[in-house]
Amino acid sequence: MLLAKWIVLAETRAQAVMDRRQRRNPSASSFAFSSPASSSSSFRSEKFSSNPPKTSNSLEDAHQLKSKCGKPQRPEQEEEGEQDPNNLLSLVGTCPFMCPAGERAQRERLRDLAVFERLHGNPGKTSPSLAVKKFCRTIATKHMQASDVRPLPVLEETLNYLLNLLDATEHPFEVVHDFGFDRTRSIRQDLSMQNIVNDQTIHMFEEMVKFHIISHHKLRSCSSKPSFSSVHYLNMEQLKKCLISLYALYKENRNSNSIYKNEPEFYSFHVLLHLGSNSQPLVDTCFHCLFEFIFFSISCCLVLVSEYVTISVLKGESLSLWLGRVPSLILKSKEMCFARRLLRLFRMGNYKRFLCTTATEASYLQYYIIEPYINEVRALALSCVNYCGYKLHLYPIAHLSKLLMMKELDVESFCTACGLETSTNERGNKFLSTKQTNFHYPKEVFPSYCLLGLEHF
Repeated sequence: MLLAKWIVLAETRAQAVMDRRQRRNPSASSFAFSSPASSSSSFRSEKFSSNPPKTSNSLEDAHQLKSKCGKPQRPEQEEEGEQDPNNLLSLVGTCPFMCPAGERAQRERLRDLAVFERLHGNPGKTSPSLAVKKFCRTIATKHMQASDVRPLPVLEETLNYLLNLLDATEHPFEVVHDFGFDRTRSIRQDLSMQNIVNDQTIHMFEEMVKFHIISHHKLRSCSSKPSFSSVHYLNMEQLKKCLISLYALYKENRNSNSIYKNEPEFYSFHVLLHLGSNSQPLVDTCFHCLFEFIFFSISCCLVLVSEYVTISVLKGESLSLWLGRVPSLILKSKEMCFARRLLRLFRMGNYKRFLCTTATEASYLQYYIIEPYINEVRALALSCVNYCGYKLHLYPIAHLSKLLMMKELDVESFCTACGLETSTNERGNKFLSTKQTNFHYPKEVFPSYCLLGLEHF
């Protein structure tokens, strides 16, 4: 009803403007009413633009505008500020090194060399086998020389060199990540400028997605430092951009009746990244009596699903719409079925099946994405045990260890982090006293507790 009123009001205002325009310039009446769409668009442009609209009947102008705006850009092209996608077809890189000679000489003069690029530790000296081209945000294809762009074989060699640094122990991982983070963006930039779309590119993007997921896992050990919250955010941002580009590459190279070997797993990452969309209410709505807990258990499915859909829409496209465009072969794969089932268990608060399903079915890359939310699910389970247990009956830590799928020593530490106290009887058995009123969700990041059954990850 409100939408209909708004449409009528807009049409009335547009008609009034056109009437005034006709009275001032009668000669304009021949085209003022020729098309409702054109009249409304001109009204909007005059109302919101500081420059008056210019009418043009030239077919050449229309074709030029279509050639500029008709072809979509990939995310990397938008990020790099490239203006003419047609130039991408003509640019073929000829640089034989991981870093162009000109940039390498300039960075030596400026002493702008990362620790991995310094020859014998000298901050002003490097070599072609050490220096790697940096990412440049303001670069444009039309101003780029072919000698400054690396061809596909050199890009593959550069990526392999960067991935080998992940296991380096001479420097803290945050230093390794910072170097790989910037240089992999530069690789994506060179691929985008040359418009390379083939199976080798798909493999490279898969490896870069793995880099960001592994970094997401390893950076959690550095999360005690306040400055690393921004590092986590930027890493996740680039992970999502890599996934978007990878899905576009899959689509461009996919045959009608087949999919790539790793495609289902990499599609499942997008679903698992939605685990954090509505995580906070699971623990913050702590129950203070058994009646509230029962009421929550009955209604949680409807409430959480509705909130999840709302938040997904606010953040962008809803997950259900995205899944509607995923090929059926991928939707029916075990990786996607696992990811969707796990997301459903997380939203419902079914902590036991969530932990068991993760331990038995998750791949190591899927687990690295799920890992930050495992302790949230454990905190939910601990709150249920605390508020719903009988006060006179102590809950054994050994049973809680099986429920939370963690070691008994870790259970004690976890209870303490949540504000709960444990006790030990005369036989040395440890228990959790229920109905404690000081349960709280820790403001600080949980320590990294292993999930029993996944110690090999």
